[in-house]
Amino acid sequence: MTTASPSTPAEIAELLAFYASAGVDEALEDAPINRFAEAAARSAERRPAERGPAGRSPAERVVAAPHREESRPAPEQAPERAERPNPPAPPSGIDASNIPDAPARVPAAAAVPDEAQAAAARQLAARATTLDELRQHMAAFDGCNLKFTAKNLVFADGNPNADLMLVGEAPGRDEDLEGLPFVGRSGRLLDRMLAAIGLDRNSAYIANVIPWRPPGNRTPTPHETEICRPFIERQIELVNPKVLVNLGGPSAKTLLNTTEGILRLRGNWRAHTTASGIAIPAMPTLHPAYLLRTPAHKKLAWRDFLEVKAKLRALV
Repeated sequence: MTTASPSTPAEIAELLAFYASAGVDEALEDAPINRFAEAAARSAERRPAERGPAGRSPAERVVAAPHREESRPAPEQAPERAERPNPPAPPSGIDASNIPDAPARVPAAAAVPDEAQAAAARQLAARATTLDELRQHMAAFDGCNLKFTAKNLVFADGNPNADLMLVGEAPGRDEDLEGLPFVGRSGRLLDRMLAAIGLDRNSAYIANVIPWRPPGNRTPTPHETEICRPFIERQIELVNPKVLVNLGGPSAKTLLNTTEGILRLRGNWRAHTTASGIAIPAMPTLHPAYLLRTPAHKKLAWRDFLEVKAKLRALV
């Protein structure tokens, strides 16, 4: 756009095209328009219709009779609720007879994580005698607020009769969409890690401490973890693997009852003790998502998986 005013038809057309692309759809007047005056004029036109039979407005009638207290509306005399406006008419071509006035069912409110919810989770988990029953109890459980923002319950994947069980922290976006753990980039890396020691998803069982995806992949709160802890502990007890692998620090801290960091824990055999008193050898290692961000530490996870391979051979 030039500083000089356009003089030729081509320059004028170019300027108008620029204005149109910029969203200018109304020309300005030579003199400013007083929009407040227009609003006042419209209000004055409506004012005679508001006057009563005596030709006075409601405000004028109140001023004319100040001695009458009942003519002065008090705040508490206002109606308790405003009249509900009529709903907008449906578009043409749509049968309005089948449109409900209100939702047929109000969705359940998210539960506030507390000890009562954790106690309810412990009771449901202890009641399950099979993995199918445990899954049904978890699907019906409304005590964890994460359930109301997740799309699917991510229960487990793999072979429940396998000697090896791997437990991560919580599902991500891909896992939430498919309802299976470790199916995204982290899952593909985990598949390669299992293949490196001669295993796959048919010879391992995979689950998470948290079965519902936290919104935005945020870190689960301690309350949320404690509510879900009975479910994963009962799941481990029902699978009864020979070796347990904790993928990442949150899984290791929750199931091994420790506060140490994963870089200090990894590579060292620990034990997960079930409610029935069975001690399962557990190997804490780095989470595949961490390895994707820090490829230099893949060699550490490789050492841990070699330890797992040797342990499985020794226990067969």
